[in-house]
Amino acid sequence: MDIRKKFLDFFESKGHKVYPSAPLVPDDPTLLFTNAGMVPFKPIFTGEKEPPKPPRACSSQLCMRAGGKHNDLENVGYTNRHHTLFEMLGNFSFGDYFKEEAIKYAWEFVTEVLNLDKDRLWITIHESDDEAGKIWEKYVSKDRIVKMGDKDNFWQMGDTGPCGPCSEIHYDQGADKFNGPEDYLGGEGDRFLEIWNLVFMQYNRDEKGKLTPLPKPSIDTGMGLERITAVVEGVESNYDTSIFKPLLEKIVEITAKEYYKDKRGASHRVIADHIRAVSFLVAQGVRFDREGRGYVLRRILRRGVRHGYMLGMRKPFMYKIVDTLAEQMKGQYPYLFEKKESVKDAIRLEEERFFETIDKGMALFKEELAKTTGDTFSGEVAFKLYDTYGFPLDLTQDMLREVNKNVDIETFEKLMQIQKERARANWKGSGDSKINLKNLEKYPQNEFVGYKNLQIKTKITALFDEHLNEVKELNDSGWVMLEKTPFYAESGGQRGDKGNILKDNEVVAEVVDTKKFDGKNLSKTANANLKVGDEVTAVVDESRREIAKHHSATHLLHSALREILGEHVTQAGSLVQADRLRFDFTHPKALTKEDIDKIENMVNNIIAKGIKGEIIETSIDEAKKMGAMALFGEKYGDIVRVVKFGDFSVELCGGTHVDNTSEIGSFYITKESGVSAGVRRIEAVVGMAAYKYAKEYRDLVEELKAENKAKDIKTFIEKQKEEIKKLKNEIKELQKAAVKELTPVEKNGVNFVVERIDNANLRDIATDLKGRYENLVAFLAGVNKGKLTLVSVSNIADIKAGDIIKEFAPIVGGKGGGKPDFAQGGGKEVDKIDEMLERFKEKYL
Repeated sequence: MDIRKKFLDFFESKGHKVYPSAPLVPDDPTLLFTNAGMVPFKPIFTGEKEPPKPPRACSSQLCMRAGGKHNDLENVGYTNRHHTLFEMLGNFSFGDYFKEEAIKYAWEFVTEVLNLDKDRLWITIHESDDEAGKIWEKYVSKDRIVKMGDKDNFWQMGDTGPCGPCSEIHYDQGADKFNGPEDYLGGEGDRFLEIWNLVFMQYNRDEKGKLTPLPKPSIDTGMGLERITAVVEGVESNYDTSIFKPLLEKIVEITAKEYYKDKRGASHRVIADHIRAVSFLVAQGVRFDREGRGYVLRRILRRGVRHGYMLGMRKPFMYKIVDTLAEQMKGQYPYLFEKKESVKDAIRLEEERFFETIDKGMALFKEELAKTTGDTFSGEVAFKLYDTYGFPLDLTQDMLREVNKNVDIETFEKLMQIQKERARANWKGSGDSKINLKNLEKYPQNEFVGYKNLQIKTKITALFDEHLNEVKELNDSGWVMLEKTPFYAESGGQRGDKGNILKDNEVVAEVVDTKKFDGKNLSKTANANLKVGDEVTAVVDESRREIAKHHSATHLLHSALREILGEHVTQAGSLVQADRLRFDFTHPKALTKEDIDKIENMVNNIIAKGIKGEIIETSIDEAKKMGAMALFGEKYGDIVRVVKFGDFSVELCGGTHVDNTSEIGSFYITKESGVSAGVRRIEAVVGMAAYKYAKEYRDLVEELKAENKAKDIKTFIEKQKEEIKKLKNEIKELQKAAVKELTPVEKNGVNFVVERIDNANLRDIATDLKGRYENLVAFLAGVNKGKLTLVSVSNIADIKAGDIIKEFAPIVGGKGGGKPDFAQGGGKEVDKIDEMLERFKEKYL
C-alpha cells in the first residue's frame, strides 16, 4: 500500500491543495532544518502572509531532527521509532474548517482508507477541550477518549503566538507484545502508539501568558509516514517496514554481516537511517563543512561510517547504498534519482577523508578508555579526537554511551573556545529581527519593468524606515516602494540594482540596493528626500548592462561545465556583479588546465555565434519539458520565466540578460578553486571587465619586452629558464667542490666532519659525505636565505645523528631530531653557531 499517495489523494478529494515537500533547509532563520510539516506554512499561521486559495492544504514533508532543539540523533538505531530524516503527512486549514471536519477526516482516513481496526484506536484530548470530546464520541466510545494535561495535549509554536489544544490518535499494538511498566496510554512504551496529532490552533498567547481566541482558528496535523507504515504493515519497528527493508538488505550485502532485529542490529539501523538523511541533504545542496548545517551533515555521515567500521568496513561503503535509496524514492523525489551520481561522489569523498584518520582516532580512543578509571572520559582527548581526527563530539559521546561513560564536557568546551564558533554560526540568519513584514501586507506586488527599461516615470507607493516601519516622508536612508520599478531586486545570485530617483530633474534619492520583501520590490535609499505619492523618475545605473552580460555568461558557463565535465554538475551558488561573476558547482576534483581551456573555448564559441536570447513565460511543467534547469530550493510560481540561448542553455531565471550572446564580448576564467568537499568555484569576467583584464596582461607583456629589450616574450622567458638552470648547475658544482675540500678529522677510527657552510644545501652535502666515507659522523650548520639549518649524518652505531641534533640545537635556540643515520633541525640565534660547533668538538674531538 502506498500510504503517502493514499493520504494526499484522500485530502485532495476533500478540497485540499497538494503541496510538494519543501526544502530541508527552511526559509526561517530560527530553524536549523525543517523539523515539522507545518514549517513551510508557518508565516500563514503567524499572520505574516495571507492564506492561499483554497485555504486548505496537505503535504508529505521531509523533516530532519539532528541538531538544535529537536535532536533525535543519539536515539537513532537503538529504538524502534527515532530517525534523523522522516516524512510527516499533514493536512492544514487556514481559517477554513476546524475541529468537526478535522476529526471527521482523520477518522475516515484511518478506518476506511487504511482499514485500521477501530477497536485498537484510542483518543487523547486536552483536559479542557470538551468540544473535541463531544465530536469524538460520534466515532469512538466514551471510555476510549482520555483527557490529558498541557504536557501531552497542548501545542504552541513558541513562548508566544498561535497555540491550542490537540487531540492524538493512538493505536494499541497489544498487551501480548508490549507489557512493560511504560506500556500504558501516554507512557513511553510502544504498546499505545501515537500515530496522528491533530492540533486545534485557536488561541494567541501574549507575553504575559494570556490566551486570546483567534478570529480564524486553524488546523495543523502531523502523522509520521514511517510510523503509520509500521502499523499498517503489522510490524513492531519502523525498520521492519518496506521503507527500510531494501536499505538493510543492501547493507547486509555490502558488509557481509547478518542483520538482527535486536540490539545486535543497531549498526545496520544507524547506517540505513543516516544514508537517507545524508543523501537528501546533499541532493538539496547542503555540503560537508566545519560549521552550520554542513557540520551536522558531516556528523551524521561519520556516525554512520563509524558503525560500518564496527561491522568491519575499512573503506568507503555508504555511497554504495545511494542507488538503492534513489530507486526506492524516485517516484516522489525524482531529483534524488537524477542527482544520485553527484550525491555518491560527495559522500564517497567525505568517507575517504574520515577513513584516512579513523584508525588512529579509534586507537587513541581505546587507549584513553583503558586509562579511564571513573565514568568521565578526558575532555582533552575528546577535543583531540575532534580537532585532529575528525571525530565529532556526538560520535565520541555515542561510543562512550555504549560503555556508560561521559565526556568531561567542561574541558572540551574550554578548548573549543579557541576554535571558530561551530554548528549555529551559519544558520542564525542575517535578517534584522526588527523587520516587520506585516506592514507590507496591504500593498499589492509592484510591477518590475527593468527587463526592458532602465529609466521610467513612476510614483512612490509607500516609504519605510530601515526596519520597514511605514513612514510618510523619508529624509535619509530607508526603503522606497515604487508603483512601477526598473530596479532589479537581488535574486538568483544577481546583485540588486543601484541608481537614482529624480524629481523635476533633480536627484532626490540615491538607490544603493534593491531587495524583495514578501514578494514586493523595495529599493534601499541614501540621502533621500521623498514623500508618498511623489511623481518621480527612476534611473538604473548603466552598470546594469554589464551585470546582464555577466549573468548570461553564467548560464553559458553552467551549460559548458555540464557538457565537458558531466551531467553530475549542478549549481551550488553564484554571484553576478557588474565587474565579475562567480559560479559554484558540484564536482569531485580540481579542474585541469585542459578542462579550463575547453570550458573557456566553448563559452567563447557560443558568444561568437551570436545566439539570440529568448525569454519564455510558461508553466513549470512545460519549462521542464523544454529541458530547463531549475535550482533545488528555489520557489517558482505557477508561471515561470525561461531564459534560452538556442539549445545550448535553457534555465529558469528571473534575472536580466542580454538579447544576443554577442553582446557579452569576451569570456575569461580568472580563477578555479575549491569551496568545500565536492564543490568547486570558477570566477570569470566578460564585457568591459574582460577588456580590462586582457589589457592588463597585454600591458604587462609589453612592459617586460621593453625593459628586457626582447622582441618575443616567450623566447625571452625560455632564455631566462636556461640561464637559471645553468646557474643552478654551477651552484651544485661549487657545492660538490666544497664537499671535496671537507677533510674529515679521524679519532678512534671515526671520521668527524664539523663545519659551518652558509648559502648551501646542507642536506645534499651531508648525503654526499655519507656516501664517500665509512665510519662517518658529520655535523653541519649554516644560514641559507635567512634560515639557520642544522644537519647531521652518521653511519656508526654508537653516535646517533638524531641525538646530536637534539643535544646541540638548543644552543642556537632551536630544536630538531630524526633517525640514527640522518637528522636535521633549525635555530634562531645565528651568532651562536660557532659556539655550538665548538661544543660539539669539545665533546667528540
